[in-house]
Amino acid sequence: MNTLLNELYTAVTPVLLQALSAVLTAFLLWVANTARVRWGIEIEARHRDALHSAIMSGLRAALLRGLTGQALVTATLDHVRASTPQAIGALKPGPGVLENIVEGKLREVLPLGAPT
Repeated sequence: MNTLLNELYTAVTPVLLQALSAVLTAFLLWVANTARVRWGIEIEARHRDALHSAIMSGLRAALLRGLTGQALVTATLDHVRASTPQAIGALKPGPGVLENIVEGKLREVLPLGAPT
């Protein structure tokens, strides 16, 4: 009886170790992917916040200099590109996206009906 158990143990051990190894590998891959997604989202949020903050500070500075119209937008975008190059590089906003954000933020800064 003892030899039968030893033979069974000897035969089953490699299979159990392979199964345990596969389960552990799958778990580690899941953990790594979850961490990558979570930290990637957090990093993207930081870049987005930095970009929006730079737009607001650029807008305020341009308004204080008395700029209006396209000169205001250009000065704001120059400030954004100078102060947040990493955020722009990471987020890769499409053509016109930054201008649209600037126009939206301008509406937040200026009272309704004020000339832009």
